[in-house]
Amino acid sequence: MLSSLPLLVLSTLLFLSPPAHAIKFALQAHRYPPSKCIWNAAHPNSLVIVTANVGAGANQRVDIEIVDSSPKRNVYLSKRGIKSESRLAITTHSEGEVGVCFKNHIEGDVSYEAGAKLSRVIDLDVDIGADAVDYNAIANQESLSGLETEMRKLEGIVKEIVDELGYLKSREERFTKTNTSTNERVQSFAWFTILSLTGLGVWQIFHLRAFFKRKYLID
Repeated sequence: MLSSLPLLVLSTLLFLSPPAHAIKFALQAHRYPPSKCIWNAAHPNSLVIVTANVGAGANQRVDIEIVDSSPKRNVYLSKRGIKSESRLAITTHSEGEVGVCFKNHIEGDVSYEAGAKLSRVIDLDVDIGADAVDYNAIANQESLSGLETEMRKLEGIVKEIVDELGYLKSREERFTKTNTSTNERVQSFAWFTILSLTGLGVWQIFHLRAFFKRKYLID
């Protein structure tokens, strides 16, 4: 029973670990192509490994750009004319989503009818955080056993889970502060409205009383 406990913990953490994001699609070619972006959530200072396998295609040039969804819209990497398999690595700067954007340009003398049929197949694999770490290379470098390698991987997964919980806690605290501040402002506005209406009512009473006295309608 005790020997099965580590395996249970191992399988549970592996189940909770974030999956690798892989997608395969055909990218249409254009003279002035729009960007096709694939977005994935990532935390600050997270390692992101992008593996793009671009299929063959004549008279076409595929460009790649890695950006994020922050207000600054950081551009981490931009590369023209990627071919075959390209492996790119970045480290995120801010909280949000990381976008891997592609453009497929038509090059050369191509007719409109032929250009409408041009496209290239892209096989994209995005690994974030612990999934992006090459634990086999670490094991070879540090002479780790298989169990030690798995424990190192679990350590990275646990760190990601702790970071995720810390991020959720900070968001909860920020939302709580926002709700408290909004509630205080609503209460202040409500009291201001009540006092303003009360003051306006009193002023109207005195104003009408003075008006009726001028017209000798009341004493």
